[in-house]
Amino acid sequence: MKRPWVDGNCVELLINGEAFYPRVFEAIGQAREEVLLETFIIFDDKVGQQLQRVLIDAAQRGVRVEVVADGYGSADLPGSFIAAMTDAGVSFHLFDPQPRLAGMRTNLFRRLHRKIVVIDGERAFIGGINYSADHLGDFGPMAKQDYAVEVTGPVVAQVHAVSRRLMSPVLEPPSEVRPVTAPTGDITAVLVERDNGQRSNAIEAYYLEALRNARRRVVVANAYFFPGYRLLRELRNAARRGVEVSLIMQGQPDMRWVRALSRLLYNYLLRDGVRIHEYCERPLHGKVALVDDEWSTVGSSNLDPLSLAFNLEANLFIRDRRFNQQLHQHLTSLANEQCKPVTLERMVRGYWWRAPLIFLCFHVIRQFPRIAGWLPAHRKRLKSLQPEVETQGDLHEGNT
Repeated sequence: MKRPWVDGNCVELLINGEAFYPRVFEAIGQAREEVLLETFIIFDDKVGQQLQRVLIDAAQRGVRVEVVADGYGSADLPGSFIAAMTDAGVSFHLFDPQPRLAGMRTNLFRRLHRKIVVIDGERAFIGGINYSADHLGDFGPMAKQDYAVEVTGPVVAQVHAVSRRLMSPVLEPPSEVRPVTAPTGDITAVLVERDNGQRSNAIEAYYLEALRNARRRVVVANAYFFPGYRLLRELRNAARRGVEVSLIMQGQPDMRWVRALSRLLYNYLLRDGVRIHEYCERPLHGKVALVDDEWSTVGSSNLDPLSLAFNLEANLFIRDRRFNQQLHQHLTSLANEQCKPVTLERMVRGYWWRAPLIFLCFHVIRQFPRIAGWLPAHRKRLKSLQPEVETQGDLHEGNT
């Protein structure tokens, strides 16, 4: 069942940690009743420590603070870091933590990958930015290029409901905050989540609908690009009917295998006129797209098997000309000034040895939803950590 689009919102694009962290920390600092925060990664670095401070300050002035971090992405967070928060009244929960096997994290699939903050039911942040210093420019050449949005207006009620539903097993007492539904702007938006239940294809479905209706332009900037066959086909079909389709992919990847997998699909797209640019300034971590003059999306979902078939994800879909134009101008500048174009001639070199791999990839991605269904069922479990956590081992021994 599709969630309805709602009018009357204000949505602001936040590019990289330099724009995101000051706004979200300021909003937490102004919270009066409640902070709900979900994230994949918190690191014990200067960004994580600043987040820790503002959450502690909020809890000490009587704000209810509920934090959920993924048990895989935040598995290395020191127990002392968490103890400082829980001792101050912050409720800290890990999403489905699992013990290590031979020193390796075992909960590789079905992660809490979405990044959401909801303040007092009035203001929300959705995007792909984790709480780590590698999202800041001063981190160096491996600093990530990423995006989020700050939202006010009626759509915040959807964000609040989604976050509250995830946390419901540990929200004691339940949240009594009533989201503010008064209009704050003129933007139409909807929050779309991907879960492993009735919404397992929700984000992909919104992409497919937009691509099928595209008439003028499509721009996708995505960190981990290895989509299902249906998305690949719609991108190619759009280019065939004259739509200008541009993809911005990783040219300086944080993981080399990501770029290698994506490149196996380039021939298929380039032959029908899709333009591909590899962003080489820094690792691309963004998950944004736009279609024609109004439709845009910003969120946590990559276009890869983990995001489309396993992880919990959340994207805000937006209908607004001004926001679309702002995102288009930014991505166009990125493509023209900081990317290298990928040509069909360049990709044809060595095609003879890549052809069997490409053939295999297409068949795998066509069957991937069925393959995913064979894997163990999703465990939607939150583990609440108690005050006075002192050791890293305590991360796997808290109360459920």
